[in-house]
Amino acid sequence: MLLDGIGELLTNDPALGPDGVIHDAAVAVEGDRVVWAGPRSATPDGVAGPWVDVEGRAVLPGFVDSHTHLVFAGDRAAEFDARMRGERYAAGGIRSTVEATRGATDVELSARARRLADEAVRSGTTTLEVKSGYGLTVDDEVRLLGVATTLTGDVTFLGAHVVPPEFADDPDVYVDLVCGAMLDACASLARWCDVFCDRGAFDGAQARRVLEAGRDHGLGLRIHANQLEHGPGARLAADLGAASADHLTHLDDDDREALAAAGVVATLLPVAELSTRSPWPDARRLLDAGATLALATDCNPGTSFTTNMPIVIALAVTAMGMTPVEAVRAATAGGAAALRREDVGRIAAGARADLLVLDAPSFVHLAYRPGVPLVRTVIRGGSVVVG
Repeated sequence: MLLDGIGELLTNDPALGPDGVIHDAAVAVEGDRVVWAGPRSATPDGVAGPWVDVEGRAVLPGFVDSHTHLVFAGDRAAEFDARMRGERYAAGGIRSTVEATRGATDVELSARARRLADEAVRSGTTTLEVKSGYGLTVDDEVRLLGVATTLTGDVTFLGAHVVPPEFADDPDVYVDLVCGAMLDACASLARWCDVFCDRGAFDGAQARRVLEAGRDHGLGLRIHANQLEHGPGARLAADLGAASADHLTHLDDDDREALAAAGVVATLLPVAELSTRSPWPDARRLLDAGATLALATDCNPGTSFTTNMPIVIALAVTAMGMTPVEAVRAATAGGAAALRREDVGRIAAGARADLLVLDAPSFVHLAYRPGVPLVRTVIRGGSVVVG
């Protein structure tokens, strides 16, 4: 396949132009890989068909959504309504989803998760991370991870999402379960271990225990940190060398510098702030500190029930101080960095052929025209899956 007539190509490869942007460009794909990208005038001879003229539209990498909670049952529309009427959000709402999820069948959970994953693809997401965390028993966490593995290879064990009601009087006993029998049963189904370190969930010492146990089981580390208040989560991520620290609504300068120095990707989830009417994370200060940023949907039924990465990009630009190119890079290459993936999030020789064609002349329109369905064509692994 040769995509020709590209008005603006965002590659995320600075070697191919300022900010990795090429105008009047083309991309050659063979099988599931990009084999060449560059100016049309330099298209190599012998590129096999089909030849596709995108007629001056913009092309960019598929979105990499590095933080989702797709496997659950029920919804929390009543909670959202109450919050919009002024009630304060706390992590305890997760427990209502746990109850619904425990009561759902595997078929029901799989059907819901697949619908959400398909929805994400239609808005341009070609790589997903999916967490467990709504089972909170050994058997239920295994069930949720089993569903997640049918959707992606980037599966995250989140048994330490909140303390379930049956352990409310002794949360440390639940942490013992997570670090012992639960991880023993779940580690083979996951690539990552995550923990919610915040008010109403797990404190710094408990979160450290979970992450160290996950590391001992061979899993990479991620953390929900500093969402509801300033706390130890961001520093813990830096101390343990986590791949990603996510949310990061409440940070100080020392937190930002620690994350940047440790190479921890700062993953921001702006729809969660929109939905909870919380302060916006300060993306500009993270960037100025030298941190790598990712953007993700945080798709979950309580605080960010969206699969739409373009609206995440629009919020990052209009509310969090990012430029359009910074936001789109964070939603593609940044997400790939958060997942420690080098094969996605960029358009360059050897990368997986995950490409989006926008019904717009520039990727800037993703923020300029918020809410408009601009993704015209989605190519994943060299195959057209939308359009």
